Amino acid sequence: MSGDEHQEARRAEQSAVGSADSLTAGVAARAALWRHVVLLLAAVAAVVVATHWRVLSAQALSFDDVQYLTENELVRNPSWNSVGRFFGEVLRPSTVGGYYQPLAMTSLMLDCARGGTPDNLRAFHETNLALHTLNTALVGLLLYALFGRPWVAAAVGLLFGVHPLTVESVAWLSDRKTLLATCFTLWCLLAYVRYVRRHGALCYGAALMLYTCALLSKPTSIMLPFLLLLLDYWPLRRRFTRYVILEKLPLLVLCAAFAIITFVSQVQVANVRMPGDEGVLRIPLTVCHNIVFYLYKIFWPVAVSAYYPFPRPLDLSHAAVLAGVIGTGVLLAGLLISLRWTRAAAAGWLFFFVAILPTLGVVGITGAIAADRYAYLPLLGILLCVAHFVGRVWDGRAAGRGGGLRRGVLLGVVVLLALLEAYGTRAHLAHWRDSVSLYRHMVAVAPDAAQSRNNLAIALVKQGQTAEAIEQYTAALRLEPDLPKIYGNLGAALAELGRVEEAGKCYAEAVRRDPQNARNHYNLGLTWLKTGRLPEAVRALEQAVRLQPDDPVLHNDLGNALAGMQQFERGIAAYREALRLRPEYAEAHHNLGLALVKAGRVAEALPCYAEALRLDPENAGVHNSRGTALARLNRIDEAVVAFRTALRCDPNHARAHNNLGQALALQDRPDEAVEQYTQAIRLQPDYLAAYLNLGEVLAQTGRRDEAAQVYQRVLQLVPGHAEAQQQLEALRQQDTSEQDQ
Repeated sequence: MSGDEHQEARRAEQSAVGSADSLTAGVAARAALWRHVVLLLAAVAAVVVATHWRVLSAQALSFDDVQYLTENELVRNPSWNSVGRFFGEVLRPSTVGGYYQPLAMTSLMLDCARGGTPDNLRAFHETNLALHTLNTALVGLLLYALFGRPWVAAAVGLLFGVHPLTVESVAWLSDRKTLLATCFTLWCLLAYVRYVRRHGALCYGAALMLYTCALLSKPTSIMLPFLLLLLDYWPLRRRFTRYVILEKLPLLVLCAAFAIITFVSQVQVANVRMPGDEGVLRIPLTVCHNIVFYLYKIFWPVAVSAYYPFPRPLDLSHAAVLAGVIGTGVLLAGLLISLRWTRAAAAGWLFFFVAILPTLGVVGITGAIAADRYAYLPLLGILLCVAHFVGRVWDGRAAGRGGGLRRGVLLGVVVLLALLEAYGTRAHLAHWRDSVSLYRHMVAVAPDAAQSRNNLAIALVKQGQTAEAIEQYTAALRLEPDLPKIYGNLGAALAELGRVEEAGKCYAEAVRRDPQNARNHYNLGLTWLKTGRLPEAVRALEQAVRLQPDDPVLHNDLGNALAGMQQFERGIAAYREALRLRPEYAEAHHNLGLALVKAGRVAEALPCYAEALRLDPENAGVHNSRGTALARLNRIDEAVVAFRTALRCDPNHARAHNNLGQALALQDRPDEAVEQYTQAIRLQPDYLAAYLNLGEVLAQTGRRDEAAQVYQRVLQLVPGHAEAQQQLEALRQQDTSEQDQ
């Protein structure tokens, strides 16, 4: 090798070594940078958890928690059957009114499996807080993936994590759907950004799968394909080629499918206001109002609430509506002008607008014009703008003189804003300590919201403050006299105070205003049942069953009404239908046994009582009923055991004492029988049957004076009581006969 060749080879070797060293250094630098990002986001997550920590002790139940937890048998009884129902009931979910959300329902069910109950919500709040903390970290990761600048990404992510508008989604267990859908959406956005940067089919497939999961959590995620197009426009700055459009087609197919599913399911179970239902101006005025309203709440989050009622009237004479129209006009003009310098403002705002569009009020599904939870994911659009402009300030003079000071001031401002937000968040979380506190806050924020007053009244009833609840129901009806459910709730409160006739009128009004609501017919039927108007009760309960044939409780109570009318065979059929729908329904097994006994089919009742006791072995009433059936079959010894078991379960069961006394009398054990009758009377001083039985056994054992006193007591309770008079006359005749002898 010549000298020149040798020198050239040596230079090549040195170059190769330098390239390898450079590559190793680059990998090490990237690893160090990611460690830096992870540490920053971990610190942000810790602040978010500390800020929201008090949510773990919150016990407030909000609007839809009845459907999502307290009365949802599938959620409260975790099983594969529940999961199958959640995923299988697509167009008409049976346990929660509204759209298809199987992942959210399954998530709540899993929290029940690990100990969550309506009286202990900690398990649900733990999951919600974990999801929100994860979402905050994902926001930070997405901002870093789009713009770089770890400190900026972490700082802006922190502003999201501690913002007061996130409280409702974290504290309200039924809004698990928003947290889950946002989580999957953020993962999808991260996968999509990686797909754009790396062109990997695996990343695209992951994005498609994550979008599906988001839709299965909450269908308001349907706008994601359009959000991806906005990211293509800015900040990814992709050219809108045919390929860029076509790659969205699988996502758009999912979008269309879930939009149809959501609309069909909503129409079947809820009142849906279409765009033209309330005049052509409703939509533009609502949209303009909400655009300004949400931006105002984002940048000035005071007096936040889960429920904001529609302005009345919804026209330009209302200051909030007028401000919305003017503000929207100014905003759009400003965004158009900003395009001369940057795409950031327009793209970020469009991201917010498109993300919030499904809940903006174009298609109405609630009585609220806005709610904090609707802004949870759309906040990301505003954060994109903030991260971009903060990043420009961060980079402005960083390399030159004064850059360090500028960054220090910028971080100081962010920290101050985060502290103010955290203070507001913790103050708002205090309202979630119980349901009454939560709804009092909602009423304070919006005194004209009938729905908030209605829910406050429901919470007051649960705390035993029924009189105040009636005041709230009445105030709600003054605001919204056409809401059937408030009449129904007022009826329930009146019934609890014993004002049954007034309650019946309220239920009847609820039925008149909403004749397709099974619950209204059911409540009316129960009212007539309590007042002894059995034919009316049967008609109302039959109507309830017709409207909601899959509810075993309705069939059971219809059976009670039919049995009360001595229509035992029809009652037996109703109980059997209740048990077909819910085989583990102990009360229906008991009621079926009672009806069979009254129908003269006593032997058939015993298996019913046995099944009821298998399901509820400590039920004194069932043991007592079983003892009565055994006594009628002349199996007295077994009856005595059953009655004693009933009294072991409930020593204050007056009827069991009386029945045990009768059984002991049949066993010729009069002294023990007297003791049991006496106990029954002590527990229930107006128990006529026990008095008559006591008088009879006293008379039979020669204690006629005591027997006479018992019958005289019966006459005091019921003047003119025929049997008591006859027994007294018989005692007098016996005394006269003995004196004559």
